[in-house]
Amino acid sequence: MTSVRLTDLAHGGGCGCKLAPSVLQQLLAGKAATMPFAQLLVGTESSDDAAVWQVDEHTCVIATTDFFMPVVDDPHDFGRIAAANALSDVYAMGGKPIMALAILGMPLDKMDVDTVRAILAGGESICAEAGIPIAGGHSIDSAEPIYGLAAIGLCAPADVRRNSGAQAGDAVILTKGLGVGIYSAAFKKQALPAAAYAEMLASTTLLNRVGHALARDKDVHAITDVTGFGLLGHGLEMARGSGLRIRIEQARLPWFTQAEALAQAGYLTGASKRNWNSYSDGITLPAELPDWRRALLTDPQTSGGLLVACRPERAEAIRAMIEDAGYPRATIIGEALAGTPGVEMV
Repeated sequence: MTSVRLTDLAHGGGCGCKLAPSVLQQLLAGKAATMPFAQLLVGTESSDDAAVWQVDEHTCVIATTDFFMPVVDDPHDFGRIAAANALSDVYAMGGKPIMALAILGMPLDKMDVDTVRAILAGGESICAEAGIPIAGGHSIDSAEPIYGLAAIGLCAPADVRRNSGAQAGDAVILTKGLGVGIYSAAFKKQALPAAAYAEMLASTTLLNRVGHALARDKDVHAITDVTGFGLLGHGLEMARGSGLRIRIEQARLPWFTQAEALAQAGYLTGASKRNWNSYSDGITLPAELPDWRRALLTDPQTSGGLLVACRPERAEAIRAMIEDAGYPRATIIGEALAGTPGVEMV
């Protein structure tokens, strides 16, 4: 069998495969309300990261699924990234994963079995880091390689953190660096240096497990993860859900070391443009902002960091706790303000 790059077998990669926000809104329009189920605390009525079902006064079950096509060529790395990305939704809701199921679609006429096994092994290694089993799954023969997880987690009802809980005056913290989409675009064109690949891999395989600890802090009001819709898109979901205006300072954003240079060189994703076209009506940008920098702000972040809204008086202490937990790029990037819901970049 001819050896091919995994990324050449897919029309897109990572969270850049996600449907545009505008398309997703159309698909969900008119969907039956889930409110008759009193125990369903979080469902499709909002833009949250996972569903939450309250079992009893002490326990909530968090359920989510996430899968995509290869963002890298190494099969073990692909499995690790996809698994970390899927588990992120549980952590973003304040939960702790307890098990996962594998979702696998592979074009076996183009790939050998050993490659597929390496993908599965990569996912299993990340789940082992999270302390959970992959307890089963489902596989199909597909035209493009697909891998991900359905993940189940638990948390106390008081620890559920939605993206809509931000309060006026809150500080906004981002836990990881930005630039995954830009790096993946350069990688696909074989223009990403080895050091930059290592930087991307370290970030995308870093579990967002700090979300579980953050949710037990009463001064943390809202959490979401920054993935396919980019910083501006997920920031806008938090702003609209909370009924606030989120102001982000460009100078504070923690970019990957080569993200700006690669963006200026034209290594941009199609998803960046789709994202901007979908939610630009809720975003205010500086008039002089160049197109390449706007593309960075809408850049899809495969297995990106958490966006956290917290009480401003404790923001630095919370940021330092996140850093000490293993997230060296954790940064206070802005604040939530009263006003017309939206995101303002300054």
